[in-house]
Amino acid sequence: MKSVEQHISDLLGLVAVPEPTELDLLRAHGTVLAEPVVSPVSLPGFDNSSMDGYAVHAADLADASAAHPVRLPVVADIPAGDASPTAIRPGLCARIMTGAPMPEGADAVVPVEWTDGGTVEVSVDRPARPGSFVRRRGEDVHEGATVLGAGVRVGAGEMGVLAAVGRRSVPVRPRPRVVVLSTGEELVEPGRPLGPGQIYESNSHMLAAAARDEGCEVYRHGFVGDDPAAVWDTLEGLLVRADVVVTTGGVSMGAYDVVKEVLSTKGTVEFTQVAMQPGKPQGFGTIGPDATPILTLPGNPVSAFVSFHLFVRPVLRRLRGLPPTPLPSVRARLATEVGSPEGRRSYLRAVLSEPTAQDPVPTVAPAVRQGSHQLSALADANALLVVPEQAVALAAGDLAEVLVLPRY
Repeated sequence: MKSVEQHISDLLGLVAVPEPTELDLLRAHGTVLAEPVVSPVSLPGFDNSSMDGYAVHAADLADASAAHPVRLPVVADIPAGDASPTAIRPGLCARIMTGAPMPEGADAVVPVEWTDGGTVEVSVDRPARPGSFVRRRGEDVHEGATVLGAGVRVGAGEMGVLAAVGRRSVPVRPRPRVVVLSTGEELVEPGRPLGPGQIYESNSHMLAAAARDEGCEVYRHGFVGDDPAAVWDTLEGLLVRADVVVTTGGVSMGAYDVVKEVLSTKGTVEFTQVAMQPGKPQGFGTIGPDATPILTLPGNPVSAFVSFHLFVRPVLRRLRGLPPTPLPSVRARLATEVGSPEGRRSYLRAVLSEPTAQDPVPTVAPAVRQGSHQLSALADANALLVVPEQAVALAAGDLAEVLVLPRY
């Protein structure tokens, strides 16, 4: 059996970072920038007011107080978006709205709350410092500054920055197109009646959701039975819409492991065993005229779930233009004893607690049901507890490695 690390390396060798594509802003949401973004403008682009109030000469208000307010004539109204030139001489002021350009000569804004709200003459009851409530040109971003770097994921905040500097579109790494397919004669689509010996198909739903959570475009084909010709015909028909194919089921040592039977003679697909539990049987390679990568995962639901996060996720990250980093890891104190087969690394579904001020080391509690077919603990699990190959047991209170599962 090969190591987990070697299998990850083999899978990453199947894919490369794709060439950039130009997308408009809304379509770029969730993608990864292929190039740095340089601002062609300053933000703000002009001095403007940060409050509704009055643009003044601060020196005029040096002696203002509640007992002795200063009264100033109001000689202009300046709304946001006003492009007409306005100048304010000492001893005068202008009513100004938030975001409106500062008039020439004025060096401060007094909020309307400091005044009586006058429109012809205003009474101000406190002094103002030069620069008060004024947003200076370029104080956020200078023209020519890099506002976002290559490799940054375009989220809501990044979208706001791109729009603010006037970008209508950006070069990004295209979303990977992931096709998900399950195999098995016993499978039934959820919502339909079950017959004897049948189960509801859950793996493709789970894997499609996991790939979508990773920012991919996902096509869930559903499932196909155990007829080799039907499996190959289905796979060939799906390649046109796939940058990577993920299958689940049919990769072990059984008589009806159809994926292994079909793909062993197609493309460059190799089947192997990884020194881990769950998820020991794995397959990978390329198929079709464009050498489309295919990752074949075990059929047991938990095996497929763990395999996705250990193996498929790094591949998808590379295809997105992100570093193919593993799940984040922390050290945590075991709440109870756990066991593992010698020579295999176990990944146990677990609940990781938050550290506290009293105990900065988090606690991890493994799920009671750890069978590779037992899905029920997945919804509650937020981590995978790692038991290394050389250990057959870890005691309560031991520190252990814990992989933190993503939450969306």
